Amino acid sequence: MPQLSIWEKETFFAPQDVIIVGSGFVGLWSALKLLEKDPAQKITILERGIIPTGASTRNAGFSCFGSPSELLHDVAAAGEEKTFQLVSLRYKGLLQIRRYFADKEIDYDAAGGFECFTNDAADWIAVDKNLKWLNEKLQSITGEEKTFCKADEKLEAMGFAGFDHMIETKLEGGLHSGKLVKALLQKVQNMGVQVLTNIEVKKFYTKEESIIIETTNELNFCARQLLLCTNAFTKELLPTEDIIPNRGQVLLTNEIDVLKIKGTFHFDKGFYYFRNLGNRLLLGGGRNKAFEEEETTTMTTTPMIQNELESFIRKHLLPNIPFSITDRWSGIMAMGSEKMPIVKAIDKNVFCCVRMSGMGVALAPVVADQVVELMKK
Repeated sequence: MPQLSIWEKETFFAPQDVIIVGSGFVGLWSALKLLEKDPAQKITILERGIIPTGASTRNAGFSCFGSPSELLHDVAAAGEEKTFQLVSLRYKGLLQIRRYFADKEIDYDAAGGFECFTNDAADWIAVDKNLKWLNEKLQSITGEEKTFCKADEKLEAMGFAGFDHMIETKLEGGLHSGKLVKALLQKVQNMGVQVLTNIEVKKFYTKEESIIIETTNELNFCARQLLLCTNAFTKELLPTEDIIPNRGQVLLTNEIDVLKIKGTFHFDKGFYYFRNLGNRLLLGGGRNKAFEEEETTTMTTTPMIQNELESFIRKHLLPNIPFSITDRWSGIMAMGSEKMPIVKAIDKNVFCCVRMSGMGVALAPVVADQVVELMKK
């Protein structure tokens, strides 16, 4: 173990009330909510990367309310109760984000959300049949008589090709993920949270009334409570948890003066998602073309998925409009056998708040509330 000075031992490496592992959305919101309950707590966040490593700053910048075909798919897979419980969490989380941060601060774009369909798609048949029922179910959550409404008349103005129908919601939006993380980081640091980067946790154990956290650079930390917010990377510390890493790949085009697309869009149950970023086009997804290959924590892009995304642009989004790709990236999401987040006590004074299923932007504020309540008991 590196030799530490008395000054370091009594400041940076002093025993903490809470150590949080992971400085993404969930870790930062959890630190914020913990300090709101008890401002005197000493909290340190340990982050394995230079900046948050996972999906928080490597996504497509969607607020993550959801699309109608995705919700109907979830109803079929998990049932009504869990589906609408999750929608409620997402909606409450989005309301919280906009209470804490001004739209300008995080580049929140309230241009609305849309889902595109083709006539012969099973998704469209299901949505067309169940739209009224879906809106009735959502009204108690959103307060809107029509959370989703048909918007076929707006298709032509977007310049699409090969889409026959479109559903609109006012509740989806775009935001700048990096600015949201940075705003959260500044807020918790101003409240006294210490954030240490390039520190990877390899194991933890209980010693007397404390949790000892060992790291790969041989620095040990000590805390009264430990909270794991490591999402897709949680299996490295909790190998039995129901977590499957899923890579989400994204690309961004050059500036396109004639770009007509404005807002956030989904297609094929949310497996494709695209939006404008000014007059550039951002597109992510396509992992349904290679499910097994995309169940990985390797944070790279692949020719297969990137080619699929470019083909999608040429076919549907920018037909006969030349474009080039200026940026490519990927982020690692945490999926599992169901979509509900895992928020629970692992052991005495050890907790986890993980598996956001690609919806961490919206879910993080509310799951942070849940885990803070657990940690109080």
